[in-house]
Amino acid sequence: MAQQAPDREKALQLAIAQIEKNHGRGSVMRLGDEVRQPISVIPTGSIALDVALGIGGLPRGRVIEIYGPESSGKTTVALHAVANAQAAGGIAAFIDAEHALDPEYAKSLGVDTDSLLVSQPDTGEQALEIADMLVRSGALDILVIDSVAALVPRAEIEGEMGYSHVGLQARLMSQALRKITGALNS
Repeated sequence: MAQQAPDREKALQLAIAQIEKNHGRGSVMRLGDEVRQPISVIPTGSIALDVALGIGGLPRGRVIEIYGPESSGKTTVALHAVANAQAAGGIAAFIDAEHALDPEYAKSLGVDTDSLLVSQPDTGEQALEIADMLVRSGALDILVIDSVAALVPRAEIEGEMGYSHVGLQARLMSQALRKITGALNS
């Protein structure tokens, strides 16, 4: 038999009090109790996309993956966001795992290529270590990694042709995203 409403509320309050005692105030809250802060965004450069995202652009302090077929404009959208972040006085970094960044094209989209931090790493591990260090610095407004598909694990680069490297990239990405997301939230 279900508890009576007052008993359930009392049980909930006791549980919340214990959680807050163990983990600190604010560990559990009712979503409607707090005034929501507006989300800071970086415009994508596409009004239609900014509207479709519902908040006017890409949310700051979050990991965002732009997914699509080859040559569908993913890098162009990322470079527009970089240009918009820079135009607002922000610092941007671009990890060019594909080794394909065209500085003239970036400049034509409004990117300040003189101040853009660029890295062209040799391995996926190197790319993600650089990304982690840049994020942990707390100085960046936007970091682009182009692209996830080009983040090839060191073992695959150094290994024999035909050797199976099943799951290496997935494990690499999983670990890196946990670290980077943790750094963004601290």
